[in-house]
Amino acid sequence: MQSAFSDSISAPKTLRQKWEAMHETAQLIGTMAHLAREGYTGQIAAFPNAIVMAGTSKQELAEQCLEDLDAILQPGLTALLAIEARGQDTTSPALALWREYHAVRQSLLALCPPKDLCTSA
Repeated sequence: MQSAFSDSISAPKTLRQKWEAMHETAQLIGTMAHLAREGYTGQIAAFPNAIVMAGTSKQELAEQCLEDLDAILQPGLTALLAIEARGQDTTSPALALWREYHAVRQSLLALCPPKDLCTSA
């Protein structure tokens, strides 16, 4: 498995592209944790537009959080891939990593006014 999130962060991309790539990376981790796949809908899909509407300072904070999250997810995903390559169960460590992702995602969503997250992307 290869992470699109790291590629997205390292190359100059839009916040939307980074957000989408982070979601895909989290889906890989979720699969390793035996979690159901989450759709890219609702608040998750609306986030890139909502954070732009929330203002420059919140957008800059969101971009920094995405970079910080990448710094957490990439080594964790590498470790999960190594565990998987040895034929060991990835469920528990993947779930721990997915929870870290989920906590950061919830914090990012909280930066946006609820009305902005209710609109479609």
